[in-house]
Parts: sequence; C-alpha cells; structure tokens
Amino acid sequence: MHQHPSSRTPLSRRSALTALAAVGTLLLSACSDTSATSATDTPASATGTPVDGGTLRYAVAGSPATAGDDPHGGLGNESDVLRFALTYDVLTVPGEDGRTRPRLATSWKPNDAMDRWTLTLREDARFTDGEPVSAADVLYSLRRISGKAAENYGRLADFDMAKSTAPDEHTVVLATRAPMADAPRALESVTFVVPEGTKDFSRPVTGSGPYRVERTGAQSTALTRNEKWWGERPHLDRIEIQAVADPQARADAVASGQADVAGSVSPAAVKSAGSSAKTRVVRRDGVTEYPFVMRLDTKPFDDPRVREAFRLAADRKALVDTVFLGYGKVANDLPTPYDPSAPDDLPQRARDVTKARKLLAEAGHADGLSVTLHTTTSYPGMDTAATLYAQQLADIGVDAEVKVEPADTYWTAVYAKKAFYTGYYGGISFPDLVRVGLLSDSPTNETAWRSKTFDDGFARAMSTADEARREELLSGIQRELWKDGGYVVWGTGDGLDLAAPGVRGLPDGPGFQRMFIDQVWMAK
Repeated sequence: MHQHPSSRTPLSRRSALTALAAVGTLLLSACSDTSATSATDTPASATGTPVDGGTLRYAVAGSPATAGDDPHGGLGNESDVLRFALTYDVLTVPGEDGRTRPRLATSWKPNDAMDRWTLTLREDARFTDGEPVSAADVLYSLRRISGKAAENYGRLADFDMAKSTAPDEHTVVLATRAPMADAPRALESVTFVVPEGTKDFSRPVTGSGPYRVERTGAQSTALTRNEKWWGERPHLDRIEIQAVADPQARADAVASGQADVAGSVSPAAVKSAGSSAKTRVVRRDGVTEYPFVMRLDTKPFDDPRVREAFRLAADRKALVDTVFLGYGKVANDLPTPYDPSAPDDLPQRARDVTKARKLLAEAGHADGLSVTLHTTTSYPGMDTAATLYAQQLADIGVDAEVKVEPADTYWTAVYAKKAFYTGYYGGISFPDLVRVGLLSDSPTNETAWRSKTFDDGFARAMSTADEARREELLSGIQRELWKDGGYVVWGTGDGLDLAAPGVRGLPDGPGFQRMFIDQVWMAK
C-alpha cells in the first residue's frame, strides 16, 4: 500500500495506502516510535536554544508529473503534503507517544454507541486573510474530502458526512457509518481545512497554518512564516520545498550544499555520508516496508498454496541485509508489525524451498510458473528488493520477470492494479490500513482481500471502547491475514533522512508526523 506521509502514511502508505505512498501514497496516519540512533547519527531534536530566522531548503520525494494543488485529492507527492501541512490546519495530529494530539480540534467525545463524535474547535484560529476558522469551514472541507474518495483512496470513507453537522461556530458533530472507537486517530494529519465554498485551487488558497504560500509550482514552493498563526511561533522565516523524484539526487543536494534536508534517502547514501561533516542522519526506526503484493483475484495468486509458496521462497535476512544495509530487521508477513495490535506470538516464517516447491506442484505448477514482478525506484531499494526476490523465486521454479516502472506514474498505473508488484508503507497504522485496503468494500483493496470473518472482527474491534481489548481483537484478525493474505512482508527498514549540521528539531516519527516541520530551526 502506498502510504503517502496519508498515512499512520501511509502518509503514506502520500500513502501511503503513500500510493497511500505519498497517501499512501501517503495516507494514513502514522504510528509514532522512538527513533534509534547509531554512533554516526545525530538526534533530530539536538540540544540548544532555538533561534529565529533563516531559510530551510527541503528536498522531498515528488515528481512534477504527479504534482497537485488540491489538499483534498490524491496527495501523490510528499512534496505536496509537506506544503499542505505547513499552510493548512488539521483537526488532530499524531503525538510522539503514538496517541492522538489536538490541533484545530481541542477536544473530542463520542456518544455511547461511538457512532457520533463531538469535536470542539479552537476559537482563535484565523485564515491568513483575517477571517475566523469556523465549524462550517471544517465541515465543508471534510465533506469535500469525502466527495473525492475516488482520488484520495477513500481516506474518510468511514464517516457519514451527510449526517454530520456543525451546530455552532466551534462545534462539529461527525457521524460514522459504524461504531468507530478510534475516530480521532482516523482524522489525524490529512484533514486540511480551507474556507467554506473553496473550489478553485489553481492559485494558492488561504489557509490557517503556520506558513503562507509565497509562490508555488510543480517543482518548487516557497513559504513564509504566518505571523498570526494561533500556534507556537515558527522559528524559520522561510521554507523552500523542492520536489525531487530520485532519492540519490535528494541526498546529493544536501551533500553539495544545495539543500538543508533530504527526505527518504537510501541506506547507501547514508553510509557514504556517515563520515561527512556536511551531513547528519535522522532515523525513523522500522517504518519503511517494501512488501511484495499478490492480488487474490488474479491467477496464480487466487490459490492460497501459491501465496504460501511465494512467502516461503523469501530469504528474509538476505533481503534485509541487501536492501537496508544494516538499517532494518526481518519481518513476518504482517504489514504493520510496529502497530500495538500486531500479534507477537506467531511463528516466524523461514525459507523452505522444498515445501514451496511441493505447494506449487499441488497447485498444478510442477513444471514451473512465470510471473511479472513490477517495481520502481520511487523509494530507495524498491528495485533492488524486487531483483533479489526474483532470484530467490527462481529456486522454487518461478520465473519472475522484474519490470521497473517509471516512478512518476507507478502509484497510479501499477499500485492496486497489477497482479504482482512491490508496495510501500511508511508507518501506516493497522486500523487505517484495514479501512483503506483490507475490508471487502475498501476503496483501495490492493490485494483483493475479502473475508467476512475479517470484516466482522474489525467491526467488533471498532465498537470496543476499551483500548486493550480493542487491540486484542485487532490482533486476532491479523492471524487470518498472516495465514492467507496477499503480502510477502520480508522486512522493515528505518526511514532515513539527511540534514545539514545546523538543522534542528526535525520530527523523527513515521508517516505524516514528519511532515509537520513548523518548529524546525537553524543553528547560527
């Protein structure tokens, strides 16, 4: 699932499902983590007293071919999401402890049935034109997001916007289609608020976020501090965002002094820059995945024996060592192993060529099998992973042709469309992934996974107020996914960014959390 940074995103996996790549492309809200650092790494929030002033130049994943100005659309570029996160307010954000934190919404409360959530809004938020931000603006924005579900992976599909109301200037009552115990989390990060009635996004639209747009285009954007923002005053005078599709080019921009931050760079670039005085590393622990995705509605993956054989073919340690170069660990075919609900007592799948061959023979492929494995260079190592896995599949009698697709069209032409391809997650939570991609009626069911017991189990979990019990129920349905699903999740890698030595305060969480850079500052 592509999670654009829309995700826990998520979001992306800007998806996302960042395509939930960027919604993942970036989509889904991201679970927070505690970042680990190596001996050569510098913590993102280095000590020191913040100082005001300066310009931050940020090279981030994005392609002009998929650029967009509509914050309620597909969010195909992390560069666009970063711009939106700085210029528009959102209702809630992911906290460093993984719990939902207030932003434009100061509090929220469900009814007993958990199918109505009452949100109280800030009273001091204003758009940059001086107009107050009202509940009508919020409800209009949410309804517009919901109405563009075909573009944005249905990121608000579980809310019933027709039944939602704005009873006064600072209150929104959101209806959900079914009980939804984690509605505040589902609202994290992607609920960009615009003035009621806004339809034309061809020119910058006024926002109420920490920065305002000075100029913007498909390749670059310049933002200046919004002096009237209600939140903690941003330190930087200006932020320049550059959309750069190639991860190595992003890293080179920092090394050469043309950028101050490079988002999502390769482990190889990090290793080569490790001894450089010009760069430091920001690690986001275990948030990057490149799962191999098999669609259950397409031969040969409609046969569970084939799917199991493909999982047993993976030499997970070899993939982790080759793709993540020491910045990763082996995974066990669950797409969100970092989520609090992930079961920790499942047996670790290990490579078993003999059993895999036997399963393929039982499925009618004793003489071999030919498939096409699609991949791209959108995120560092996606093509390397596919090439190595194809070699491993050869050992069980599968001829896998690796087809490297253009990065600028991969998330629209390949993701959730081809039978067998390399996906991307950047920290999406399990409930978000389920809503967008694993329910029978999910808007972007990337594996064509349809299970009534799974759907019913998720509904039961979402109607459970007790968090511990809810996570227990979510853990239970992941066992079915582990056994019969359409994923080969072979490992997780650290998200890696490069920054110039003077950059301070960069968020080091996964998904959308790292898009909120309004408190970054530059040491003099």
